[in-house]
Amino acid sequence: MNLIFKPIDKERIFKIIPLLTVVNTTTPSDILKLRVEEMTTYSNYECVGAFENDKLIGICGLWYSTRHYIGKSVEPDHVVIDETYRGKNIGKQFFNWIYEYTKSKGCEAMELNTYTGNRKSHKFYYNEGFEIYGFHFLKVLREDNSFY
Repeated sequence: MNLIFKPIDKERIFKIIPLLTVVNTTTPSDILKLRVEEMTTYSNYECVGAFENDKLIGICGLWYSTRHYIGKSVEPDHVVIDETYRGKNIGKQFFNWIYEYTKSKGCEAMELNTYTGNRKSHKFYYNEGFEIYGFHFLKVLREDNSFY
Protein backbone atom coordinates (compact mmCIF):
# COMPACT_ATOMS: atom_id res chain seq x y z
CA MET A 1 0.00 0.00 0.00
CA ASN A 2 1.39 3.39 -1.05
CA LEU A 3 0.38 5.76 1.79
CA ILE A 4 1.00 9.49 1.79
CA PHE A 5 0.13 11.83 4.65
CA LYS A 6 -0.13 15.55 3.96
CA PRO A 7 -2.16 18.70 4.60
CA ILE A 8 -5.27 19.10 2.47
CA ASP A 9 -5.25 22.30 0.42
CA LYS A 10 -8.05 24.75 1.20
CA GLU A 11 -9.10 24.57 -2.46
CA ARG A 12 -9.75 20.83 -2.06
CA ILE A 13 -11.11 20.88 1.51
CA PHE A 14 -14.66 19.84 0.59
CA LYS A 15 -13.31 16.40 -0.39
CA ILE A 16 -13.38 15.63 3.36
CA ILE A 17 -17.21 15.87 3.57
CA PRO A 18 -17.94 12.17 2.79
CA LEU A 19 -15.55 11.00 5.53
CA LEU A 20 -16.73 13.75 7.86
CA THR A 21 -20.30 12.46 7.67
CA VAL A 22 -19.10 9.17 9.21
CA VAL A 23 -18.58 10.91 12.59
CA ASN A 24 -21.19 13.63 12.08
CA THR A 25 -24.24 11.49 11.43
CA THR A 26 -26.76 14.10 12.60
CA THR A 27 -25.32 17.17 10.85
CA PRO A 28 -26.73 17.81 7.37
CA SER A 29 -24.07 17.92 4.62
CA ASP A 30 -24.91 21.50 3.63
CA ILE A 31 -24.30 22.66 7.22
CA LEU A 32 -21.06 20.65 7.37
CA LYS A 33 -19.90 22.36 4.19
CA LEU A 34 -20.65 25.84 5.58
CA ARG A 35 -18.86 25.03 8.85
CA VAL A 36 -15.81 23.58 7.09
CA GLU A 37 -15.60 26.69 4.93
CA GLU A 38 -15.71 28.93 8.01
CA MET A 39 -13.19 26.75 9.88
CA THR A 40 -10.65 26.89 7.07
CA THR A 41 -11.16 30.62 6.51
CA TYR A 42 -11.29 32.14 10.01
CA SER A 43 -9.78 29.68 12.50
CA ASN A 44 -6.49 28.17 13.63
CA TYR A 45 -7.53 24.99 11.84
CA GLU A 46 -6.13 22.80 9.14
CA CYS A 47 -7.05 19.35 7.91
CA VAL A 48 -4.55 16.64 7.07
CA GLY A 49 -5.25 13.56 5.04
CA ALA A 50 -4.14 9.99 4.55
CA PHE A 51 -3.99 9.11 0.88
CA GLU A 52 -3.53 5.82 -0.93
CA ASN A 53 -2.01 7.07 -4.15
CA ASP A 54 -4.44 9.93 -4.91
CA LYS A 55 -7.46 8.56 -3.01
CA LEU A 56 -8.36 10.25 0.29
CA ILE A 57 -8.80 7.42 2.83
CA GLY A 58 -8.44 9.25 6.14
CA ILE A 59 -8.79 12.70 7.65
CA CYS A 60 -7.84 14.50 10.82
CA GLY A 61 -8.62 18.11 11.63
CA LEU A 62 -6.00 19.95 13.66
CA TRP A 63 -6.87 22.89 15.92
CA TYR A 64 -3.91 24.95 17.15
CA SER A 65 -3.86 27.04 20.32
CA THR A 66 -1.67 28.11 23.20
CA ARG A 67 -2.95 27.12 26.63
CA HIS A 68 -1.70 28.46 29.94
CA TYR A 69 -1.39 24.98 31.46
CA ILE A 70 0.51 23.17 28.65
CA GLY A 71 1.84 25.69 26.09
CA LYS A 72 1.35 25.45 22.34
CA SER A 73 -0.98 22.55 21.71
CA VAL A 74 -2.86 20.83 18.95
CA GLU A 75 -6.25 19.14 19.13
CA PRO A 76 -6.92 16.38 16.61
CA ASP A 77 -10.59 16.44 15.66
CA HIS A 78 -12.90 14.35 13.48
CA VAL A 79 -10.37 11.58 12.93
CA VAL A 80 -11.73 9.10 10.40
CA ILE A 81 -10.22 6.25 8.40
CA ASP A 82 -12.35 4.90 5.56
CA GLU A 83 -14.07 1.73 6.79
CA THR A 84 -12.53 -0.45 4.06
CA TYR A 85 -9.03 0.55 5.23
CA ARG A 86 -9.50 0.00 8.98
CA GLY A 87 -7.52 -2.66 10.80
CA LYS A 88 -4.46 -2.14 8.59
CA ASN A 89 -2.41 -0.02 11.01
CA ILE A 90 -3.14 3.16 9.03
CA GLY A 91 -4.36 5.08 12.10
CA LYS A 92 -1.09 4.34 13.91
CA GLN A 93 0.97 5.44 10.91
CA PHE A 94 -1.19 8.54 10.46
CA PHE A 95 -0.78 9.57 14.10
CA ASN A 96 2.98 9.00 14.00
CA TRP A 97 3.09 11.40 11.06
CA ILE A 98 0.78 13.87 12.87
CA TYR A 99 3.03 13.82 15.97
CA GLU A 100 6.09 14.74 13.91
CA TYR A 101 4.22 17.23 11.74
CA THR A 102 2.76 19.16 14.69
CA LYS A 103 6.02 19.04 16.67
CA SER A 104 7.70 20.64 13.64
CA LYS A 105 5.16 23.48 14.02
CA GLY A 106 6.21 23.98 17.65
CA CYS A 107 3.45 22.05 19.40
CA GLU A 108 4.34 20.88 22.89
CA ALA A 109 1.24 18.82 23.63
CA MET A 110 -1.80 17.18 22.09
CA GLU A 111 -5.26 16.90 23.59
CA LEU A 112 -8.49 15.59 22.13
CA ASN A 113 -12.10 14.66 22.69
CA THR A 114 -13.79 11.44 21.66
CA TYR A 115 -17.43 10.44 21.89
CA THR A 116 -18.17 8.34 24.97
CA GLY A 117 -19.71 5.54 22.88
CA ASN A 118 -16.74 5.26 20.52
CA ARG A 119 -14.92 2.54 22.46
CA LYS A 120 -12.60 1.59 19.60
CA SER A 121 -11.20 5.11 19.59
CA HIS A 122 -10.72 4.98 23.37
CA LYS A 123 -8.59 1.86 23.03
CA PHE A 124 -6.62 3.42 20.19
CA TYR A 125 -5.86 6.59 22.15
CA TYR A 126 -4.93 4.68 25.31
CA ASN A 127 -2.51 2.64 23.22
CA GLU A 128 -1.09 5.91 21.87
CA GLY A 129 -0.32 7.08 25.42
CA PHE A 130 -3.23 9.49 25.92
CA GLU A 131 -4.70 9.78 29.41
CA ILE A 132 -8.08 11.09 30.57
CA TYR A 133 -7.65 14.36 32.48
CA GLY A 134 -11.16 15.76 32.52
CA PHE A 135 -14.65 15.88 31.08
CA HIS A 136 -15.81 17.77 28.01
CA PHE A 137 -19.08 19.60 28.67
CA LEU A 138 -21.38 20.96 25.98
CA LYS A 139 -24.40 23.24 26.07
CA VAL A 140 -26.31 23.98 22.88
CA LEU A 141 -27.35 27.64 22.71
CA ARG A 142 -29.54 27.39 19.59
CA GLU A 143 -33.29 27.78 20.06
CA ASP A 144 -34.00 24.15 19.05
CA ASN A 145 -31.42 22.81 21.60
CA SER A 146 -30.46 20.14 19.05
CA PHE A 147 -26.97 18.77 18.63
CA TYR A 148 -25.93 18.92 14.96
